[in-house]
Amino acid sequence: MIPKYLKRSFWFVCIFALVACGSNNQADEGVDADGELLSLDVEFELPEQEEVGETVELKATVTYGGEMVTDADEVVFEHWLAGNEDDSTMVESTNHEDGTYTAKVTFEEDGVYEIYAHTTARDLHTMPKKSITIGDGHAESNDASNHDHGHHDTEGFVIHLMDINEVKVAEEADFVVHLQLDEEPFENANVRYEIWNTENENEREWIDATESKAGEYLGTHTFDEAGTYTINVHVEDDEDLHEHSDYNFEVVE
Repeated sequence: MIPKYLKRSFWFVCIFALVACGSNNQADEGVDADGELLSLDVEFELPEQEEVGETVELKATVTYGGEMVTDADEVVFEHWLAGNEDDSTMVESTNHEDGTYTAKVTFEEDGVYEIYAHTTARDLHTMPKKSITIGDGHAESNDASNHDHGHHDTEGFVIHLMDINEVKVAEEADFVVHLQLDEEPFENANVRYEIWNTENENEREWIDATESKAGEYLGTHTFDEAGTYTINVHVEDDEDLHEHSDYNFEVVE
């Protein structure tokens, strides 16, 4: 016969295990104990102003549901001179394995620089943006080469097309767009890519993008000929939102 105190201990262990399993399942499903959705949050730190030629530290502190994320899939800083987003630079971060990710950059000319902290973790993506003034903040920007010729009526809405790698004729190309509203992933949108060769603007192709992660939309296309192309990203929702941005890229043999 099993003593009563051992039976009590056995049932206590079972109940504890069930509670723990339930908590783990909730975490796997992206909700907390109260059923609230867990969020991926990034505290992006950098100075407001710095001198030309000085080293600037970019720092992102990443949390998920209030817990430090020590194993983010990616934290990459993207910076560009305001008005010249087409000429941006991507900088990989160093993971300090305590929830913080840093990189060091040096700006060689006066101006205001915009910086994204692209962060991917727990199947989510967020990209808080900040700016820094270098020197006296005055610099000529090339508006003609602006990366984003967008129509943005919704305040706080961001369309960001990830860097387009070398696109070749007859090879499938991936186009990935991240959408945010007030720095939160914009989900369940209707996203379509309109693509055309700039030498023949009357012939346009439409591609439906699918949401691969929260706020991330993927579309693919294969090109028949080389040239300079434009992709216009159209975003709509079930209400009255309609935003679009266009980008240029090259297709090579």
